[in-house]
Amino acid sequence: MSRKYEGLVVLDTKGKEGSVDEFVSEVGKVIEANGATLDEVKQLGRKTFAYNARQIEGGVYVNYFFNAAPEAIEDIKEALDLVEGVYMHQYRRQG
Repeated sequence: MSRKYEGLVVLDTKGKEGSVDEFVSEVGKVIEANGATLDEVKQLGRKTFAYNARQIEGGVYVNYFFNAAPEAIEDIKEALDLVEGVYMHQYRRQG
């Protein structure tokens, strides 16, 4: 049974080669490779953190809207933990 999810991913683009759009697309491919179907991707822009955590001053916030089985969320989390440059990610079910 597939459900709708919203994933907020914060990207650390510092020291990354290529554009932000390429990085956003790469993360989307990782999400799709783990059993999700992307509906929409919204780039929310670069934001500065309230405090300097892990020597990172800010990141690029991106919302991914997708359909996936509940079991796929754990696979997506594990896969994104391994992607260098993904600072933080969280998910919530819609509806």
